[in-house]
Amino acid sequence: MKNFHKVKKIVIASDSFKGSVSSIEVAQIAETAVHNIFPECEVLKIPVADGGEGTVDVLVSVMNGNIISCRVKGPLMEPVLARYGIIEDEKTAVIEMASASGLTLVPVEKQNPMLTSTYGTGELIKDALLRGCTNFLVGIGGSATNDAGTGMLQALGFRFLDNKGKELGGGGKILTRICSIDDSKVVPEVKQAKFTVACDVNNPFSGIDGAAYVYARQKGADEQMIHDLDIGLKNFAEVIKNQKNKDIDSVPGAGAAGGIGGGFLAFLNANLKPGIEMVLDCIGFDSLIFGADLIITGEGKLDKQTGMGKVPAGVLIAAKKKEIPVIAIGGCIEEIEDLNNAGFLAVLSLLPYPVTLRQAMNKEFTLENIKRTLEQQFRVIQQFQIK
Repeated sequence: MKNFHKVKKIVIASDSFKGSVSSIEVAQIAETAVHNIFPECEVLKIPVADGGEGTVDVLVSVMNGNIISCRVKGPLMEPVLARYGIIEDEKTAVIEMASASGLTLVPVEKQNPMLTSTYGTGELIKDALLRGCTNFLVGIGGSATNDAGTGMLQALGFRFLDNKGKELGGGGKILTRICSIDDSKVVPEVKQAKFTVACDVNNPFSGIDGAAYVYARQKGADEQMIHDLDIGLKNFAEVIKNQKNKDIDSVPGAGAAGGIGGGFLAFLNANLKPGIEMVLDCIGFDSLIFGADLIITGEGKLDKQTGMGKVPAGVLIAAKKKEIPVIAIGGCIEEIEDLNNAGFLAVLSLLPYPVTLRQAMNKEFTLENIKRTLEQQFRVIQQFQIK
């Protein structure tokens, strides 16, 4: 490996293989593979995620935190049991928006971003605030909503008023009618809180590349709804500009997750960061990998998108700074040359022969393939290392 010296430390930092094995399970089976070939090698298992599904479990596991279950209002204001994590001396909350306001919580026939609300996400934030949390890491992928975060903000005490000073209800439909904002009843703890939001898109708040036109259709909107939602986003951005002196409409990422990125920016002074960057910063990844001879990373599919904010790309960026080689593994591999050019030492496919999708997603099959693939790679490394 590096200068062909004896391998003393290997870091395992992979994303989950969605629908198959978790990040933690990848790390565990990879450790077995390492020790089968290098019995004395130190293995550091660092489960990681990109700010989306699995982020709460990963950070709670790595940082010895706790999972909090909380009954909140779902996207259609129905009761749902959501969960979030508390880490770092019980001062940092890790929240996945999808847990309370996710598209999977709404039956297909009821998906309608004119009606769905982020209220439950706000309730999770409020619950954590009242437990003493002052730092928030929020993943906003998988939302069912296009309300620009108004529901979340309503749960925290913000009130949105029409042209007669009457308080409005919820859902994307209210955006065209917002004329003013009342923050006199906001939960006071919000003012001391710091919010970091995992955001891997650059969409502006409104317009052809904004929240409604790019994402609302997949949440149940028809063409008229998309048009109306976009008008609403423009109106809300103008109200924010006039009343709060913040122009969020063209800010990259403001359109993320139905505009909740803009809601976080305008009302909670959030910092939008790539999800994997947020996670790696939180766990102190740069320090953890110090002295490593090799890093193993991966995800279910490796292709050009891998280099755009995914876990393996974030791991590679950190490893390059310390000149640590990185091997990536995946169930499906495309554009290998591009991935090698990006800096991966090797990109390895896990499938030993053609299989059905069902078999490829089977947990035991995947775990065995990870172990086999890595053991074969380590045998090559072992042959050329200095004894």
